[in-house]
Amino acid sequence: MNCLNRHSKIPADHLSNRAIAVYCGSKLGNQPAFVHAADSLGKALARFQRPLVYGGGQKGIMGAVSNAVAENGGRVTGIVPFAMVAGGGEGNKSDPTTLVVIPDEQNDRIETIVVESMHERKVEMARRVGGFVALPGGFGTFEEVMEVATWTQLGIHKKPVVLLNVRLFYEPLRQLIKKGVYEGFIDPVNEHIVVFVDGPSSIDEHDSFNWGKAALEAIDSWHIEALKPMFDWTKRHEEGDDDKLKAT
Repeated sequence: MNCLNRHSKIPADHLSNRAIAVYCGSKLGNQPAFVHAADSLGKALARFQRPLVYGGGQKGIMGAVSNAVAENGGRVTGIVPFAMVAGGGEGNKSDPTTLVVIPDEQNDRIETIVVESMHERKVEMARRVGGFVALPGGFGTFEEVMEVATWTQLGIHKKPVVLLNVRLFYEPLRQLIKKGVYEGFIDPVNEHIVVFVDGPSSIDEHDSFNWGKAALEAIDSWHIEALKPMFDWTKRHEEGDDDKLKAT
């Protein structure tokens, strides 16, 4: 694969805020419903022309959702730290980077963007999308979900975080958020930053439920009128200092 350029600008369709970041596991999990939900989400993104931005993995339900988008004519952008490309460790989180965009030779609607660190991967994903959807996953998925929810709370951006509660996977997190509100650590209005899509009351129906349609409906209907930024993120310590994650 050849590098497209080393000073790539964000494509226009990402700037339209129609793109969706999807966080999910690099493993398939133990339940067919998890793979079904990923496939359903990928098909919905393609059908409604919502570009996918994700971590670039080809395994697990990461691969399931990206394959579903690509196979149905959608646009896919994978963002991967160079250390993962090279097969090494995570690298220095503080190093700046120049984006390297690698097009797919078989499909011009698929691209991989190589960055320098895990932190930069999350920043690039967040700034390219209008919302976030999480399928089941592990530590990495949990951390990504909570970070972008925190960025909404802080006013770094104002974007919905939607969790697909397949087979009640995210129920413990819902209860933890409610506990945080109850104990006075989370303002009540901020409880609604994170939206849970529960699907049918019967778990047996989760294998056939249209998770993709439900996810996009939750994204498009999200709003918190009372939510106010905690800080002014346009302020800079030095004149002209540039921050890759602009306040929106």
